[in-house]
Amino acid sequence: MPAGGLNFDPMIWFNRFFRHGAAARLRVHLLAAWKLMRHPQTPRAAKWVAFAVIAYAVSPIDLIPDFIPVLGLLDDLLLLPLGVALVIRLTPAALWQACLLEAEASAERLPRLWWGALLVLAVWLILFALFLAWLLKLLAAA
Repeated sequence: MPAGGLNFDPMIWFNRFFRHGAAARLRVHLLAAWKLMRHPQTPRAAKWVAFAVIAYAVSPIDLIPDFIPVLGLLDDLLLLPLGVALVIRLTPAALWQACLLEAEASAERLPRLWWGALLVLAVWLILFALFLAWLLKLLAAA
């Protein structure tokens, strides 16, 4: 046992958090969120959150690019499950279970939605414009 009494095995941690089954389950949950978003009895807040989660999931552009060593992968590992958890929390249990069962039974895939890519691109452009404005202000003051 290592000093301090902590037994940390990186392979156990890796296997626990990155199982193949977890990724497949996330796909089912995203498909259920897609069905939930189109369902007429879904509360408005749940529809908006589901819309944002699905837009991020199917967008070909990440909020934080994957080539950034740790943060690029952590955003996908944290944002999508947290977004799905929020959708589940905002949805009545019976409605979520119905959409989840329908998603598990279907062989559908999420469509490619280019508006999701445009949304992420717009966020990046706004951040870049704010950075340029800050930089110009800083240079003008010097």
